[in-house]
Amino acid sequence: MAFVKDMLRMWAHSWKRFISIAMITLLGVAVLTGIYAGCRDAFRSTDRFFDAQGLHDVQVLSTAGLSNGDIAALRKVNGVAKVQAERSQEVTFDLDGRKSATMQEIGTNGIDQPYLQEGRMPKKAGEIAVTRKFIRDSGKRIGSRLTVTPESASSDTSDTNDTNGADGTNETNGTDEAPSFPTKLTIVGVVLDPQNLSNPDGYSAMTSFRSTATTDYTFFAPSDGVTGTLYTSATLLVKGTAAESTFDESYENTVKQVTDRIDGTVKTDRQKARRQELLGAGNKKIVDARAEADKKFADAQSQIDANRQQFNQQVDQIVDMQASAAAAGAATNGANAGAAAAAGATTPQLDETTRETMRETIIAASPELTQAKQQLDQAQSQLNEQKASTEQTLKTKENELKTSIPQVRWYVQDRQSLGGFSALKSDLDSIQSLGNAFPIVFLLVAVMMSLTAMARMVEEDRSLIGTYVGLGYGRLAVASRYLLFALLACLIGGGLGLIAGFLGIPAFLLVVLQGMYVMPGLRLEYDWLYGSLGIALFVVGVLAATIYACVQEMRQTPAALMRPKAPRAGSRILLERIRPVWNRIGFLGKVTARNIFRFKSRLIMTVGGVAGCTALIVCGLAINDTVADLGIKQYRDIYRYDLMVVSDDSDASAMRTKVASDGRVTSSLDVRIESGDLTVAGSGDGDSGKAGSSGSESIQLVAVPKKHLSDLGEMVTLQPVSSGILGTSGVGKTGSLKLDDDGVIVAQSAASALGVKAGSKVRLTNGDGVQATAKVSAVNRNLIGSDVYVSETYYAKLFDSKDAKNTKNSKSSEDSEALTWNAMLAKLSGSDTSQTDYAESLEEDSSVMKAVSCAHMADSFKFDLMGAVVALIVALAGGLALVVLFTLANTNVSERVREMATLKVLGFFDREVHHYVNREMMILTVMGVILGLPLGRLVGGMLTMALNMPSLYFEVEVKPLSYVIAAVATMAFALLVQLFVNPVLDRIDPISSLKSVE
Repeated sequence: MAFVKDMLRMWAHSWKRFISIAMITLLGVAVLTGIYAGCRDAFRSTDRFFDAQGLHDVQVLSTAGLSNGDIAALRKVNGVAKVQAERSQEVTFDLDGRKSATMQEIGTNGIDQPYLQEGRMPKKAGEIAVTRKFIRDSGKRIGSRLTVTPESASSDTSDTNDTNGADGTNETNGTDEAPSFPTKLTIVGVVLDPQNLSNPDGYSAMTSFRSTATTDYTFFAPSDGVTGTLYTSATLLVKGTAAESTFDESYENTVKQVTDRIDGTVKTDRQKARRQELLGAGNKKIVDARAEADKKFADAQSQIDANRQQFNQQVDQIVDMQASAAAAGAATNGANAGAAAAAGATTPQLDETTRETMRETIIAASPELTQAKQQLDQAQSQLNEQKASTEQTLKTKENELKTSIPQVRWYVQDRQSLGGFSALKSDLDSIQSLGNAFPIVFLLVAVMMSLTAMARMVEEDRSLIGTYVGLGYGRLAVASRYLLFALLACLIGGGLGLIAGFLGIPAFLLVVLQGMYVMPGLRLEYDWLYGSLGIALFVVGVLAATIYACVQEMRQTPAALMRPKAPRAGSRILLERIRPVWNRIGFLGKVTARNIFRFKSRLIMTVGGVAGCTALIVCGLAINDTVADLGIKQYRDIYRYDLMVVSDDSDASAMRTKVASDGRVTSSLDVRIESGDLTVAGSGDGDSGKAGSSGSESIQLVAVPKKHLSDLGEMVTLQPVSSGILGTSGVGKTGSLKLDDDGVIVAQSAASALGVKAGSKVRLTNGDGVQATAKVSAVNRNLIGSDVYVSETYYAKLFDSKDAKNTKNSKSSEDSEALTWNAMLAKLSGSDTSQTDYAESLEEDSSVMKAVSCAHMADSFKFDLMGAVVALIVALAGGLALVVLFTLANTNVSERVREMATLKVLGFFDREVHHYVNREMMILTVMGVILGLPLGRLVGGMLTMALNMPSLYFEVEVKPLSYVIAAVATMAFALLVQLFVNPVLDRIDPISSLKSVE
């Protein structure tokens, strides 16, 4: 019992060490669990939402639409739980200018169900549910009416699926019809599209621009009122995925097995079958056209034959009359009147030659008969020409049918192809990567500080330990006094750290996340396993340090332990050997120098602890500086143009005329901009059409006219880059990079995420969904957005293949140069404010789809989520620095009580004692700061390189002010600690402190 009481008394006396260990553990566990828990809560709530709304696991698109046969084939694939055929149609409407929307049929099989936020779901024809983004932009509300106009290419299938029949009509086949939706609409509900969780009222980086194939909004309509048997897509749910997290690798593997089966069997068969259907439909049209033409020609021939027969009968009557009259006249001149009478009673028989001669004579003698015969002959000639022409046309159609119908292509996509899903996943993964890295530094600092504190604690009880061992107590029992002390401090600190880590920090992060994404059903959850392991990690580290300190002392005999520890032998320091310097240092300066450099463990622990804390602060500020300068570097330095204007293909000419007539442009470059994908060649089957894999990135494909390739450098800063270390990259000379016809120039942001470099082969997908393998000629410095620049000639070479020629909007070999330049890069006159206002005014024009001012983008770009995390990290690092400095200062004082007492006996005033002790701590703090500043840049570079986010490249930059802030903050903490240490120095009693241990 006495042993236990003494142990508790010792614990109470060492309450400062207890608080230090507990605080370090609290901060470490909070960092370890907090960021992880916040991301995990977001992952889990999003996964639950996706499961509840039935977000598809796989989506199948086709360049020729999907038929009932395609849907039936997908249902038979092993591993597919549900298949839902979907119909959609692109429409336009007037909303402060021409806007586009996708009319999406609400599926009846429970897949991709919109989440109702307000009102009710549409049930009748003409009713729709819209997104909150549309409500915000349009000012409409539930009950408002809207009239839309179907686009000429109302869906992806209507362009690629139509086959021109022989009669010139534009139909798919005898039964398949493109989807058609009602045009007079009534808003009855506001919904959240599960495919896009972006918060319309929150932060949204405009890093890409829409191509002609995208729309501004999505309207959800019921099946009632929707016509058409051709489907725009098919969405699938895979068996077993509901029980897995959509963000885990196991989920991706499960889905990949099904997509591989579709790619391996169903896809190829159905592509061929669908093309055969189109060929069969085309052949049927030709056969029907031939039969119809033959019938018409037969009817016309019958009419001509009937008219000719009537004409011949009329001529034959005249011939007979003339022949009879001639016979009667001959008989009258004869002698036998009876013979004459007999002759007059019958028509004389004429041979065919005589009759034909008489016919020609009669027709020639009569203008009316001549005209009638000419009309009959002309009608027959025209009919023969029509028959020959029609037959030739039909034969030509038969020959052209196979080449006029494209090779049907399927595109099998998973959730990664959804822009909202991939952006959310990438944001959370990047933040989580920071949460995995920073606790390592906290753990190292915790072990160092625990070793310092516990070693001093054991050393202070040296004589007591010797006494207990001499009385027969086991070394393990004696060591348990310190092990239990450290364990209890870790458990209390860890418990508080779990509260902060699973409640405080996640609540802070989720507030920021909800400003970026809409996450219904979000709640905080506790992970027992991860939380327990988090505490265990710090318990093991601190206990290991404590055991080491105990073993170092207890290896001696009890007699040695009960005697005071012999002072360290005097030794010279390096500075003493430099006589010119050493001789000019005062007495107290020499004492300070000896105290600093003779006690190596104290030097290493103090400098290392301060350096670690300073490095964490610098690291956080480095990330903040890097993110803060992204917009300025991209939109002021890299993009040299002031305005980007994008239009629909049909409005491109009107857009350019409008911009030119305003007189604001000083120079411009017409380009074509399309939204596409870039996939690393070899990451998947190049011909599979599969997008959205882990080696895929959404891009902005920019085609440049072949006559203006050199002008691109005037609008965009072209600088070749190469990967560096520590978050750096080698940047070439401005203007040394040229766009040519041998390859594409890929943005650094995409190249870094996919590991692409000059000479690599990549798979490009253009705005029409056509894929081609391209060579990367160079990687260009680019921080925001993933631009891929391609020349007009190389674009035609890539996408004007046999398949591409037969895809919608593609050009034939004769007019492949006639790309529609649907965008303009322009330099403007005027101030930044006037340029921003001009861009806003352009968006109100019906010919403009999007107008973006670089001045506005540079001023408005921000990254709220990263800024919040950086603020959190800097705050925690500052707290750690304060605790570390407090622990080291108290340990330093406890080690030197007799020395301080001696100084007081020698006549030092309290202020002089403060200066004597604090000067050493300040010098050690300065040394730690000097070491921590470059260390922070090093760690910041490595962490920033790990943040591979879509369309963003973090070009690490640490401003001088950040180094100053980190240094000043650390020094301020050191001064603050002095306020707590000085009273301890004042309470040192010289008499009791200098008593002999014996």
